[in-house]
Amino acid sequence: MGEAQARIGSGGEMKRVVGALAAGLMLALFPATAEAKPAAKAAARDWTHVFGVTPEGGFRMGNPKAKVAIVEYASLTCPHCRHFDQTAMKPLLSQYVRTGKASYEFRSFVLNGIDLAATLLARCNGPAHFFPTAEQLYATQSEWIDRITKLPKEEQDKLNALPDNELMLAIAKAGGILPIAAAHGIPGARAQACLKDEAAPAKLLNMKKSATDLGVQGTPTIFVNGKQVAAYDWATLEPFLKESGG
Repeated sequence: MGEAQARIGSGGEMKRVVGALAAGLMLALFPATAEAKPAAKAAARDWTHVFGVTPEGGFRMGNPKAKVAIVEYASLTCPHCRHFDQTAMKPLLSQYVRTGKASYEFRSFVLNGIDLAATLLARCNGPAHFFPTAEQLYATQSEWIDRITKLPKEEQDKLNALPDNELMLAIAKAGGILPIAAAHGIPGARAQACLKDEAAPAKLLNMKKSATDLGVQGTPTIFVNGKQVAAYDWATLEPFLKESGG
C-alpha cells in the first residue's frame, strides 16, 4: 500500500468511520429520547360555582364535604342581615368557600309579607340564581322596601284585599324587584309562577318553625359546624372559622 492509502485507509474502513460520524451527528441533532416536560398543574377548583339544596331546604354554596359548614338564618328585609352580607360574604367566599375549606348555606327565616314575596322570588330558580339575586336585593334593600311601605293607604288596602295567590306577585311588582330577578336568570313568566305557587309559602314557614325549634329567635343567626355562634360581621365570624379548622 502507498502512504496516501495508509492515511485514508481502506474503502470499507472509511465507510464505517463515516457511518459512525453520521450516526453521532444525528443523535446530537435529534436525541433519541426527548426530555419529558413537567405536567401542567391542574387549576384549583372554584367551589363558589358548586351549589346544592340541603334536606332542610336551605341553599348551599361550596364543597358539601368541607371541614367547616356555615349556616345563616336570614331575612331579605333584615338590615342586620344586609350588614352581614356586605361585610362578611366577600372574604368568606374568597378565603374559605372558594378553596373548599368551608361551605355556606342560606336558610330563609321569613319575617313578614314583603320578605315572603322577595324570598319566593329569589329562590325561584334554585341556588345558582338565588345567591346573586339575594346579593342585589340586599344592596338595594331600602329602595324596594320603601316603594312598598310608602304606598298610599288606599293602595296598601288594595294589596291586602287580594287573594293569597295574587298578593305575592302584587307586592313584588310594587317593590319593583321583578327586574332584579330577571337580571339574574329568573325570567318574568317563571317569576310569576313562583310568586303564585300556593304551596311555596308553607315550605318557608316550615323552615322557620324548624329554625325556632333550634333556638333561632332573630336574624341573622349563624351556626358553624352545628353550633350557634355570636357573629354578625367578618371580624366576629372569622375567629370561629379558624377555631373550627378553617
